[in-house]
Amino acid sequence: MDNFDSSKAPGNENLNAPIPFDKDLDKPIPFDDVNTSETGVSHAPLTLGGGGAVEAPKIKAAPQLTRPVEKKPQEKIVSSDRITGLKTFFTKLHPGAMEFLDEQISKWLKANPGVTIKRTNVTTGDVQAKKTEPNIIITVWY
Repeated sequence: MDNFDSSKAPGNENLNAPIPFDKDLDKPIPFDDVNTSETGVSHAPLTLGGGGAVEAPKIKAAPQLTRPVEKKPQEKIVSSDRITGLKTFFTKLHPGAMEFLDEQISKWLKANPGVTIKRTNVTTGDVQAKKTEPNIIITVWY
């Protein structure tokens, strides 16, 4: 429960009595213990002893470059190491099928003499056909 200090309340007012209608409710409530005329606080602007308004220093812009920025001539990037295509070969994992794969890769290389092989990758994995069977998969990047 709040402790109500009734020592500052005026003795002639009843705190439980309703507020009378003849009082102006929009009027600010005066402070009883502070007299604003005797506080000694100045509300005038503070002066620091300078003379008048101070302007901020102006910053000069850097001089513009008069010569145009030279562009480096761009060379076309042509690399013989570039990969331009790929071909994938795969077959089942038994000796007859692997011999056939060797012949198939050799025939493809002979039919394409301009192909320069850049990279190859060999892996095994399941390939789905009528049945899912393990296969060897060779990818040739050229």
